[in-house]
This record gives sequence, structure tokens and C-alpha cells, in this order.
Amino acid sequence: MKFHISVLTLFSLVCPILADAITTSQKIPDDLNGSNFTYPFPVHLYRFSSQHGQTLEMAYMDLPPSATSTPNNKTALLLHGRNFCSATWNATALVLAQAGYRVILPDQVGFCKSSKPEKYQFSLQQLAANTLGLLSSLHVENVTVIGHSMGGMLATRFSLMFPQNVSELVLVNPIGLEDWLSLGVPWPSLDTTWTSEKAANYSTIRAYEQSTYYVNTWDPSYDVWVNMLVGIYWGSKREVFTWNQAQAVDMVLTQPVVYEFPLLKPKTLLMVGDKDNTAIGKAWSPPDVQKKLGHYDVLGKQVAGMIPGASLIEFGDLGHAPHIQAPERFHGALLGWLGGS
Repeated sequence: MKFHISVLTLFSLVCPILADAITTSQKIPDDLNGSNFTYPFPVHLYRFSSQHGQTLEMAYMDLPPSATSTPNNKTALLLHGRNFCSATWNATALVLAQAGYRVILPDQVGFCKSSKPEKYQFSLQQLAANTLGLLSSLHVENVTVIGHSMGGMLATRFSLMFPQNVSELVLVNPIGLEDWLSLGVPWPSLDTTWTSEKAANYSTIRAYEQSTYYVNTWDPSYDVWVNMLVGIYWGSKREVFTWNQAQAVDMVLTQPVVYEFPLLKPKTLLMVGDKDNTAIGKAWSPPDVQKKLGHYDVLGKQVAGMIPGASLIEFGDLGHAPHIQAPERFHGALLGWLGGS
């Protein structure tokens, strides 16, 4: 009970309305908030009130330690990227469960199987507060936070806001290792970005992922994740989903975390595929700006040096999604570090 009271008290200070949230495990529809993709584990709903009394849903999976493992009484929180969903963590979740972890995998508001609000101020702080509310509803006090891409940026903000709730922090090719606007990326209006988001299809998504995530290689197994996104972009919530994605782009562009890495308190691991060239806004920037952006082989080392006591694991031949591109190598490195933490 000590934890339950302390977390709810903290959470009510951050966002009083959300403190009354409840979790439901009712039957989940096949098309949930615009996504009909089949998730690898049972989906649950966390219902809460946020921003002018809107009732929202966060879909999440909650995987117990494997029956063949020895539970370690630890919980891993896996945070997805912008072009990903919680389901993209399926292999990592199984590996962690087999290592004795309870694994919680949420979809953030505006993404995947969670609510797509028409009127919502997207901020990393708001998404972090929503996530703390989910953990509070599950009576989870302390987590190992593992964030990929935008999820790494969110994991950073979560750890800065709630350091007492984070035992370890793992950042997997996080975005936000540089401040794109300060480097010369032109700021696009929300309407401009929305037009671009509405044009996304299988061909454009695959082309981007192939060049950025997988170092210009392609394995047929990657298609499942492209089709997962296509299903949402052209699904029943298409209009509001693409608007939410435009808001998310604006969020990561205008809310840098790079200046606050020295303030992180948890033990931190940075895992970087050095061939990654992700940079928000690179596509619409002038050539001289493009040349400066997205050099993860340099950025990883720079940011690891900024985070107190951080460890850095580099994959010299991998891109933006090492947990998908080379899962055995990635998971071996991850478990090796966690086992020594």
C-alpha cells in the first residue's frame, strides 16, 4: 500500500484528472481505435480522462514472466517509436519474459490501438504522464524503461520527470540526439505535415524504412511492420490518425531533450546502430543542412558522454531498428548489460 499511495499522490500532482483512471480487460474489438492488426499477446485497455475531460484509451499488453523462468521481481516498460507499435517489441518482450521480467507494452495516445483524439495537445510530458498513470493503475512502482526511436525520446522525458520510478534506462537508437531546428531544419506547419502524412502508403513507408532502418537491405519479414502501419494510415480512423501523426512530428521537432541528457539519474545504456541516418525534417531541409544531420556513429558517442555513467553499445553494421534487424545479437547485448546492472 505504501507504493500505491505514493504513486497516486505524485500522479495527482502531475495530472489530477488522470489519478481517477481505471483499467479494464473487457473484450477487445478486432478494429480497435483504427487498428485491426493482430497483436502477439492479449490486449488490455487503460481508460482515463485527460485534457478537458476527454475519455481516452491506452491499449497495452502485460506479459508475465515466462513459466520456465525464475521471476526476478522486475518490470520492463517498452516504449515504441513513431513508425512502430507496441507489437513491434514482440521478440524483445519474449526474451525479457524468459529472463524473469514482467513486461508492459503500451501504445501511446494517437498511435496504433490507442485513442486518436481530435483535440489534444501532444507533448512528451503528457505522454509520460499518461504512461505513469497506466503503471499506477497496475500498481507498478519501479520499471526498467526501454525506449526505441521516438520511444527513446519519451523514455528520456519519463526518466527526467519520474526518476524515482526508473531503475534502469535503455535507449535504442533514440531520436532527439540532436536539436534539428537549431541545426537549420525548417519548421513545417501542422497542415503541411498533415498533407504529407495523408500521402503515406506501402511504397513510401517501405522506401523510408529500407533506407533508414535496414541500411538499404530488405527481408520479407519486415513487411509485417509496413503493413501494420498501412492498415492504420488507411484504416477507420485515417483522418484523425494522420492529424495525430502530424502533431507527433511537431512534438519531437519542437521539444528537444538533447540539452537535458546530463540531468538523467538512472543507470543508462545507449544502444546504437551506427548506420542509422534518422533525422526529423531531413527530407525537407536544404542540402547543406541535410549533410549535418543523422550521423548516429557520431551522435551515439557524443550523447553517451553527456549522460552520467552511461554505457554505449554500438552495432557498426546496423540501422535504426537493431532489435528487428539482428534480434539475437541485440538481445544478447541487452541481457548482458541488464544482468550486470
